[in-house]
Amino acid sequence: MSEKVVTMGEIMLRLSTPGYSRFVQAQRFDVNYGGGEANVAVALSNYGLNSYFISKLPKHEIGQAAVNSLRKFGVKEDYIVRGGDRVGIYFLETGASQRASKVIYDRANSAITTLGKDELNWEEVFKDVKWFHWTGITPALGKTAQDSLRTACEAAKKSGAIISVDINYRSKLWSMEEAQAVMNPLMEYVDVCIGNEEDAEKSLGLKAGSSNVESAEIYQKGYFELTRKLKEKYNFKVVAITLRESYSASRNGWSGILLDDIDCTEPYRSKRYDIQIIDRVGGGDSFASGLIYALLTKTNTKEALEFAVAASCLKQTIPGDFNLVSVDEVEKLSKGSGSGRVER
Repeated sequence: MSEKVVTMGEIMLRLSTPGYSRFVQAQRFDVNYGGGEANVAVALSNYGLNSYFISKLPKHEIGQAAVNSLRKFGVKEDYIVRGGDRVGIYFLETGASQRASKVIYDRANSAITTLGKDELNWEEVFKDVKWFHWTGITPALGKTAQDSLRTACEAAKKSGAIISVDINYRSKLWSMEEAQAVMNPLMEYVDVCIGNEEDAEKSLGLKAGSSNVESAEIYQKGYFELTRKLKEKYNFKVVAITLRESYSASRNGWSGILLDDIDCTEPYRSKRYDIQIIDRVGGGDSFASGLIYALLTKTNTKEALEFAVAASCLKQTIPGDFNLVSVDEVEKLSKGSGSGRVER
């Protein structure tokens, strides 16, 4: 499949404690690379799409290692500008049972925050592009990133590309007031909105009514209401939200809801998976990438949602940020059993 897809954001160096050890126990860290839009780019490349990543990375060896981590999975690096002084870092302590995971950021003044809107030929970037994806993390990185993102959205819209956003809110990067002031105007460019209830409230100021995690029925109704509110307010073509039931750091219920004007004219909830978590980082990104791929390749949007939920279910069993699964593996889960029996 040759569709050209583009994502834009920061790829970071991830330093995680081995196994389930705590930061104060660590004598060494495991090295991975990842980040919201980079994770999506890798998954889309694995699914066979022509995947490009817009970012900025230093010319030194750590910057090159980040580029190599994308190149390994076939992501095109044509639109990665080289410059700046540092690669953003995040430290991860993986939780277990009733102990939650923890993330510590060290990303201030990373190269992506200096990516100016004049450093790329946007007409060239979006020539023949079918889909452009970004997340709420990128504009949270500062005014320069916001200006470049808006320029990218304008160019993508002019080119006729479908634009999707995962409205990720990161409280360590900006306040709710700052997020809403920036994010709401950017929604005019968006066709497909992806997120969850908390992100919608904090990034867009849109709260669903009467949600209650103690009651599955009321909880679902609250999410259904949220999809309707999002679609009505912003005139999105598709709204998709993830629904995570956190029993503990080690076990989550996982499903999704979709609303559109084709097959899901009323909110549709997917199959629900009971996941034994290995690594939940990148779970939302794997949902987004699964949805993008499926909306491009499937005629039924209910099937697209089931593909996205199954893809993100599988990701949360894989260490690291990237979702290293094939289309066949996702299809097998979405259409069949999740027993996990050995394949011989």
